[in-house]
Amino acid sequence: MNSTMPQPEHLLDHRGEPRPTVPMPTLTYEQARLGLAFHEAGHAVLSMAYGMQVIDSQVIAWQADNGTISVTGNTRHVAAGVSPWRYAAQSAAGELAHVRHLKQTELWTPELEAGCVSLHDRELAIDVLAQFGYLLGRGHAPLGGKSWPHIQRVADRTVALLWPYITTVALAMDQRTKLTGDEIADLTGLTNPDLGGAA
Repeated sequence: MNSTMPQPEHLLDHRGEPRPTVPMPTLTYEQARLGLAFHEAGHAVLSMAYGMQVIDSQVIAWQADNGTISVTGNTRHVAAGVSPWRYAAQSAAGELAHVRHLKQTELWTPELEAGCVSLHDRELAIDVLAQFGYLLGRGHAPLGGKSWPHIQRVADRTVALLWPYITTVALAMDQRTKLTGDEIADLTGLTNPDLGGAA
């Protein structure tokens, strides 16, 4: 069990703000870590399936001195030339894969599903798309754009389609902590394109 907190930058969102944390007291350390591995595997597998280069993906979990379990993760990719809506869908895939895993392992509760909500993934998608002139609304579809609930529905269908790959990657990530994009490609048979990302 890792008892060391990650580097402070791993606990910040893309705006430099602390990522929100939600307690999941009904889960063991191992269950919480595996759930987060599914979250990151959702990002990584959809990224690669949509033509992005995955650099690496990892789960970060630790137990504080007071016994509190904390988990986070990080998936790095290059999204050059990818549809903005597909970029948004991979952003939504993390929490959707996490919830699907909880349901399949009969750990799901409404409280745990609420803990899977990844607002920083949504906000990152909104901000990235806005840089390129695409509008992504939180609860509605702005004129000429799409809504986050619409993106979630699209992502959920793709997560279901790619579930065997996501499961394979999540289990390997839980064992190894960090996987390179090429390792994920080897595990799934997906192609990890070379878009110039640093290894």
